[in-house]
Amino acid sequence: MTHRITVIGTGYLGTTHAVCMAELGFEVLGLDVDADKIASLNEGRVPFYEPDLEPLLRKHVDEGRLRLTTSYVEAAEFGDVHFICVGTPQRKGEFAADVSYVEDVIEGLAPHLRRACLIVGKSTVPVGTAAVLADRVAELAPAGSEAELSWNPEFLREGFAVEDTLKPDRLVIGVASERAEGILREVYAEQIAAGTPFLVTNFATAELAKVAANAFLATKISFINAMAELCEHAGGDVTMLADAIGYDDRIGRKFLNSGIGFGGGCLPKDIRAFMARAGELGADQALTFLREVDAINIRRRTRTVDLARECCDGTFVGKRVAVLGAAFKPNSDDVRDSPALNVAGLIQLQGAQVRVYDPKAMENASRYFPTLDYADSIVDACAGADVVLHLTEWREFRDTDPAKLGDVVAQRYIVDGRNALDMSRWEAAGWTYRGLGRAVTP
Repeated sequence: MTHRITVIGTGYLGTTHAVCMAELGFEVLGLDVDADKIASLNEGRVPFYEPDLEPLLRKHVDEGRLRLTTSYVEAAEFGDVHFICVGTPQRKGEFAADVSYVEDVIEGLAPHLRRACLIVGKSTVPVGTAAVLADRVAELAPAGSEAELSWNPEFLREGFAVEDTLKPDRLVIGVASERAEGILREVYAEQIAAGTPFLVTNFATAELAKVAANAFLATKISFINAMAELCEHAGGDVTMLADAIGYDDRIGRKFLNSGIGFGGGCLPKDIRAFMARAGELGADQALTFLREVDAINIRRRTRTVDLARECCDGTFVGKRVAVLGAAFKPNSDDVRDSPALNVAGLIQLQGAQVRVYDPKAMENASRYFPTLDYADSIVDACAGADVVLHLTEWREFRDTDPAKLGDVVAQRYIVDGRNALDMSRWEAAGWTYRGLGRAVTP
């Protein structure tokens, strides 16, 4: 059976999911209340950077497999399976997640559901949300029990979102009936046939799967950054330490890269919302360790500022600082909670003239941080700099010739906030290299 699919919410998650469902052969209708966003997508333009996504969007819009609308009535009439892909930002002044956008989708869609269908939540929500929404669907949908809800959390990595959707490393579904399970097995038949693990569970476990995964990854990153703090006091080298413990297959080397820590629109807000929800459930002590995970992450940003100041003879006043990187990670233009821009802003507040360059995130960075100065290239950013900070590990930065770059700076000081540069190569070109958790070369 071929299901027609709607994807509600055309932000990062929704656009990627809609395009990839079309790539898998489904007829897809994307819905968003933002008419300008819909117009842009209908013209084949993705309003953010994600490798390989825009060509696929153009292909399926041109072929008519993917259409976009602002009408819930049209979506309800069209779709057999409705994916909810709207955001759940952190509430202002709180740690808890704001699920109002998800609730708005149910309020907008359910009253128009007059035939059998399945609503599939993909948004990251506090545990317990799906059960509440399922009751609301039952109240609002004319189709009654034939309009069901399920939960299918996303596990996308920015920069690899297309691959992660088409070839996921696992599929987790929270369902309340065999019918819902059967529909999702049909939707994901290609991935299941390719060997993707397919985990069928209840609502609560599916909701917890995403936030628990993010909490674990954040903990692993902050653990190695805590070891970097210790290495700085003991004279150790955190990159070698990470190699030493990463060979243990119970630990693994992934996510053991010390640096200025994690950012973006998911990990920081998700672990805070996880803590908030645990408190609401009376299990707050179970996640108190995440407060220190968060604190370690922020301390690494401060330490990066300290290292840069040391390279400037103890003061930023009157100094020129080059910042390479604005996105929170490479292969993305996402600057939400970007450690790179946070560090740049802190240095500027202490009196430095800061000049930033990023291959893809310049427009977003200048929109969110208009007081910073922006350059057109690595050389432009580094011209006359007293210290250069490498804060987003783009390949362009790793491949830069340190000898040639040394000709344009005022002083050859490099602070590697990602421990991703070849230290020996930079030192051979006459640079003083400083890395987080790295022993200082005599």
